[in-house]
Amino acid sequence: MDYFCVVSCACDTVLRIMRKVADFIVRFRWLMIVSFIAATALSAYRLPNAEIDPEIKSMLPADMVERLDLNRIEDLFGGTEMVMLVISAEDVLATDTLKRLRKISRRMGRLKQVDRVLSLFTLKDIRSQDDTLVVDPAIKRIPTNDESRERLRAELKTNEVVYGNVVSKDFRATAVIGMLNAKAKDDETMAGLKQLIADVPGPEQVEITGMPHLRHHLAHTIPKEFGMLMSVGLALMLLFLFACFRQIRGMLLPFVVVVMSIAFGMGLIPLLGWNIQMITILVPIILIAVANDYGIHVLARFQEENQPGDQRSSKELARAVVRHLVYPVLVTGLTTIAGLLCLLSHIIIPARQVGILAASAVAFALVGSLVFIPAWLAVLKKPKPVVGVTNRGGRIRPLERMLHAVASLVAHRPRGLLVSAVVIAAVTASGMYFLVVDTDPMAEHPYDSPIRRVARLVDKSFGGSAALSMVAHGDIKDPAVLKRIDAVEKRLAALPDVGQTSSVAKLVRQMNRVLDDESPEPNKIPDTRQAVAQYFLLYSMAGDPEDFDRVVDFNYENSLITARLNTLSSNAINRVMEFARAEKAAAPEGFFPVVGGFIGILGRMSEAIVNGQIASLLLSLVLVSLLVMMLFRSFVAGILAVIPIGMALALLFGLMGYTGIPLNITTAMLSSIMIGVGIDYTIHFLWRYREERRKGKQPPEAVRVTLTTTGRGIVFNALSVIIGFAALFLSYFLALQWFGFLVVVTIGACLVGALGLLPALCLVLRPRFLEPRN
Repeated sequence: MDYFCVVSCACDTVLRIMRKVADFIVRFRWLMIVSFIAATALSAYRLPNAEIDPEIKSMLPADMVERLDLNRIEDLFGGTEMVMLVISAEDVLATDTLKRLRKISRRMGRLKQVDRVLSLFTLKDIRSQDDTLVVDPAIKRIPTNDESRERLRAELKTNEVVYGNVVSKDFRATAVIGMLNAKAKDDETMAGLKQLIADVPGPEQVEITGMPHLRHHLAHTIPKEFGMLMSVGLALMLLFLFACFRQIRGMLLPFVVVVMSIAFGMGLIPLLGWNIQMITILVPIILIAVANDYGIHVLARFQEENQPGDQRSSKELARAVVRHLVYPVLVTGLTTIAGLLCLLSHIIIPARQVGILAASAVAFALVGSLVFIPAWLAVLKKPKPVVGVTNRGGRIRPLERMLHAVASLVAHRPRGLLVSAVVIAAVTASGMYFLVVDTDPMAEHPYDSPIRRVARLVDKSFGGSAALSMVAHGDIKDPAVLKRIDAVEKRLAALPDVGQTSSVAKLVRQMNRVLDDESPEPNKIPDTRQAVAQYFLLYSMAGDPEDFDRVVDFNYENSLITARLNTLSSNAINRVMEFARAEKAAAPEGFFPVVGGFIGILGRMSEAIVNGQIASLLLSLVLVSLLVMMLFRSFVAGILAVIPIGMALALLFGLMGYTGIPLNITTAMLSSIMIGVGIDYTIHFLWRYREERRKGKQPPEAVRVTLTTTGRGIVFNALSVIIGFAALFLSYFLALQWFGFLVVVTIGACLVGALGLLPALCLVLRPRFLEPRN
């Protein structure tokens, strides 16, 4: 209790100070206006310096084990990323198609970003001729007739290096894979590939895929999405504000504060040395939806105070509005900021950045609503009263009629409403059983988009484009080491989620099969180190020694096992990573020093999303509950305020489970945002309800007055959030569309909770902190 007494005294002190601040704002109104405009201009000036970063691995901290492992793999074996040119035709072994394919393969090898090319003309066919190892390209000569073409087809089917790896098993598609060096830049790589395709024309369809292509696409799509979504959101907000207030000032003042907060928040990105990523697009949308909430309450109260016959001047009205709303608006703003800052509990860097940017901009909008808007209201001429704001104006608008009906329902059937809410929450919460986590970067794109279509073709025909990497350490020429590598690779290849595997052990087995074909078991690793060393020597003489660069280091101390996954779903990644970690644990100490690669990055992101979701959710609930306890100086107040939020959370996660919307980087941020925004509605209701009870009104009448006055601002507030986020329905990215849909549903649930569930709880429980003082 001593703690709450201290908090109470501090709050009273703050309230007295803010009353003086209200007088200061009205007195020095022009100074306030010019100061905010100058701060906005300074922030907007930095915004053009912001850069876009579509890199997935940069979403995790640089010192995280998975990123360090990926860097080590690249140091040992060069870049681990690949880009693919997928050529589709009726028969890729047609003479003209193969001629074009050969040109493409040669031209790709000349690109400075490409270290090595894997195609039908570069991958090898290992065979024996006169007891001598012969290493030729899989296609040494282009067939000119049907007989030679069918003979080639039969040879390719027996070559496990190319069959199902760079040529589909129906021979309707083939891939030219470029292994990129670690310094390759996406823009330069894509420009070179597009020019290559243009320089080697033909009737076959040629498409680009791979993570560099995906990043390049994101880098060019994000700015377009940013401009389009912000324009649509601002336009919708203007129309909504005018419909709400039916006054130019009611439309423009909250709108201007939103624009200023967007400029301030986004201007922090280059100032802090950050980059724009896909989910950064959410920052302006969050601000369009949330940053005008405080201005809406200020304007709604101003219109409520400005009744017909009121003789106060615009300055006096502005002063009265600030004095009356500064406390609840300030606390609701702090709860929103607290909810957003809870995103800092995420380990994923863009989520944390969104939390900081949005919280900073909301703070700017909060101060602007309490300073900039009242300053303008004091400057402008006093407007005519708006008819229909209360029933004292004569006729009542539809919104007020609806609020009267809700008040009547709550007053007559509070227990029935509570029972109905519990039943609905229990039914929807059962959907959480079906909730899935998914970090598949391809899932961000529409199912019928070219990116998804080509990715499905690669997964089906070539074993996938993203790989798990396992580094084996030891004497690579030792047969025991090679046999362990071979055994692990075979077990990896048997997994249903793995499309293709490669290792130095597979090459050694192939050489043994063709050179020791008289052995009862030729397809195996030789038993002596001397035989292994001889095979490597023979290959270097007959073939290209650089073929080993991607699978073994120069000193033959480290070897790379690669397993390409035919799906990037989080469940598949987790299964493969769990298998790889089990193999590492079963091997001798230090045999597999590095397990992961790009798949390891995605797997770690999946784990980070779950942990971040749990941490941010619990932290948000605790923080907003504490703030409400401080505001009302009651422990019960904090518990009561989060009950409607809990119902909305049950709806959120249950709905995600039933509809199949995955928990990903974007949707994982929703709960913290929803808690920070949704708690505002409960605070405004409880604050006004307590005022009416202390004026002597009975609980049903206090509910009616609260819903038909403050309820109007709460409805406007919730609708502004819903309309702001509704712009996301037009996004190209599926994750943003899902986010918009979930916001509309859950904020609607928070609104229903604040206007229906919370009043019913007040009537049934009659909490002491809301009762009149003695």
